[in-house]
Amino acid sequence: MKRTVGVQAGGAVAGFAADALLGDPRRGHPVAAFGRAAGALERRMWRDDRGVGALYVALCAGGAIAVGRAASTAAGITAADGGPRRAEGAWRAATGEDPAPGTEFVARGIRAFAKRGAGALTKPGAGPLTKPGTDALARPGTDALARPGTDALARPGTGTLASRGIRALAKRGVRKRARAAGCSQVSAVAVTAAATWAVLGGTSLTREARAVAAALEAGDLELARERLPALCGRDPLGLDARGVARAVVESVAENTSDAVVGALVWGALAGVPGMLGFRAVNTLDAMVGHRSPRHRRFGWAAARLDDAAGWPGARLTAVLAAVAGPDPCGALRAWRSDAHRHPSPNAGPVEASFAGALGVRLGGTLSYGGRVEHRPALNGPGRQVRTADIERAVRLSRRVGVLALAVCCAVGAARGAVRGAVGGTTRRPRGAGSAGGAR
Repeated sequence: MKRTVGVQAGGAVAGFAADALLGDPRRGHPVAAFGRAAGALERRMWRDDRGVGALYVALCAGGAIAVGRAASTAAGITAADGGPRRAEGAWRAATGEDPAPGTEFVARGIRAFAKRGAGALTKPGAGPLTKPGTDALARPGTDALARPGTDALARPGTGTLASRGIRALAKRGVRKRARAAGCSQVSAVAVTAAATWAVLGGTSLTREARAVAAALEAGDLELARERLPALCGRDPLGLDARGVARAVVESVAENTSDAVVGALVWGALAGVPGMLGFRAVNTLDAMVGHRSPRHRRFGWAAARLDDAAGWPGARLTAVLAAVAGPDPCGALRAWRSDAHRHPSPNAGPVEASFAGALGVRLGGTLSYGGRVEHRPALNGPGRQVRTADIERAVRLSRRVGVLALAVCCAVGAARGAVRGAVGGTTRRPRGAGSAGGAR
């Protein structure tokens, strides 16, 4: 359990740090490569049909999850969660003690030694080993030789004829298992860190938001409008400076949930496959989940699946924004009173909580692809957004990300503890007697 918890927490922290230091590469990003592949498949599969759209989402998201599972298995993450955990549980049930490193290898070695040496022990002329009453030592598969946890064989100094060979096997197995476990843990942390870095987008989000803010502060509204599409899909041409600033704050709030907290949550719940699957679903929603004439039916499944996958991350983001923001009461009040009025079930709580925490008013009229929407105000008593509020939103987003990392590491630890407890209650193998109690 400790190994699994250390892998998930260590990989998440390393991946979060890599995103903070490096951000997203301008070329060759895995999410961009996934988007290109998904776009090519969409052009081949598109039909004005929900069923075909659902199949498209299943193929794309299922492929990302399969890649995550394959990477986890190759790095030994799946094995750490499964096989050795069951073996440790069986050892505890049989002996009442925690297994030492290499126990499983030693148990296999003992069984192999027993089978290989059975012929020599039963050869004619073997003397005292073939006397009546010595069958427990001579017969292959008996508990004294074959069962892990038997004190007469597993404890040095028992005086049995096989003890020297078994001690040599044990020492060799411990060293070999320790080396293998060390290499496996390093590779598992590296794979988890790489996946975490690939799915996070917090640094790129804050970088683009600050670039728009710098253009607005310099009075260059045209440049700010040019950079806005990197953050959100709304039409920038009809926006004034306040409208651009409001769009940036809303985008920072929503993408804190989608590009940071949601990915960390699914990493804590389902490891590398969970992170890659969540990012795939979120990307598909951005590509085909909007209500354009082409994707109204084809993208229905992507939008609904994204709503379901984003639900836990959005609620955690809203809670952490209230905790980390300058006005917790205002954040909770806006969330409670206004979130349900937003057309998105996940963006509503996040944007309302950010609006209340920052003391600003979000929502209003906006345009997507020539389609005008009139959204209700979030935190109506707040003031209009100013350019300086972009930096305040960015700082709040970074604090929320750090808190989410801590929470998700704790959730991963709790999940590992539960799995370890379940594995530790493995039923005692049939026929296992007391120490040295070969029948």
